[in-house]
Amino acid sequence: MPKSSRSKIHSLSKPFQGYRTRKGRYWIASIEDWLESRYARELNGNVNLIVTSPPFPLSRKKSYGNLNGSAYLDWLRRLAPKLRQLLADDGSLVIEIGNAWNPGEPTMSTLPMEALLAVRDSGDLNLCQEFICHNPARLPSPVQYVNVERSRIKDSWTRVWWLSPSKHPKADNRNILVPYSKAMRDLLKRQSYNAGHRPSEHVIGEKSFLRDNGGAIPASCLLQETLDHFGSVVVAGNTKSGGDPYLEYCRRKGIKAHPARMQEALARFFVSFLTDPDDLVLDPFGGSNTTGRIAEDLRRRWAVVEINHNNLIPSKQRFVTSRKRRR
Repeated sequence: MPKSSRSKIHSLSKPFQGYRTRKGRYWIASIEDWLESRYARELNGNVNLIVTSPPFPLSRKKSYGNLNGSAYLDWLRRLAPKLRQLLADDGSLVIEIGNAWNPGEPTMSTLPMEALLAVRDSGDLNLCQEFICHNPARLPSPVQYVNVERSRIKDSWTRVWWLSPSKHPKADNRNILVPYSKAMRDLLKRQSYNAGHRPSEHVIGEKSFLRDNGGAIPASCLLQETLDHFGSVVVAGNTKSGGDPYLEYCRRKGIKAHPARMQEALARFFVSFLTDPDDLVLDPFGGSNTTGRIAEDLRRRWAVVEINHNNLIPSKQRFVTSRKRRR
């Protein structure tokens, strides 16, 4: 966010290190200030994955700050080239942007699609693939038209875009295989199926699907069952809180948890898919630091930038608790 619109959240102009772990660092700063710092310059060309969920272009203001309309697009256009500079040649940028509705109307805004074009064009990036992340636990929204007027159905998904400076970025879908369906397990067991021509004009060979590869390649529509496979504490709907050291700390201290936390399963999916051990992962809008925790679990290095200093101590609990468990 431009400093003028988020000054109530963060008034420091110089980034400072909130804490560090064996694999990463958590910085307190606006992303604009951090990108101008020597810490960012040291990482130029060395970040293998930027995975983030920036403030969405919502019509209603949130406590974590958000812009709308042309101001939101201009903000992304200024950020994209600087984020691009951080990426390795075969690195990736994964960005989740939620749907938006036009203020006072039961009509959807095109801002999310325009945001994609703003990031792609200003950052000189290639669009590698689009993902749809379905969240069945999301509350009915927009409330006025779903619950009151009953003229719309609830909005239950967000877009996740994968971009890269390269047309062939580092990626390996063998790292994100999911369990085979019962039908596929049965097929592998009997070693036969109906081969030949299909109405789609595809020709299915007699042995095309007889090899056991250890799991199925996920679809780009990330449904609940897919994300459940990659979640350990928080699944796609962000409804499972048992055992989450961050949420436990917030409850114990009476602290309001971050209202827009990165989904653990989503972060784990893309970190596993697009990076190798010891690669560097960056989240420029780190919040409660789900990304850093996942990166550390997967033996990746990480850097997280967060504008709100109130998230510092709670986010640190993800690592303090895990260290205690290992003793």
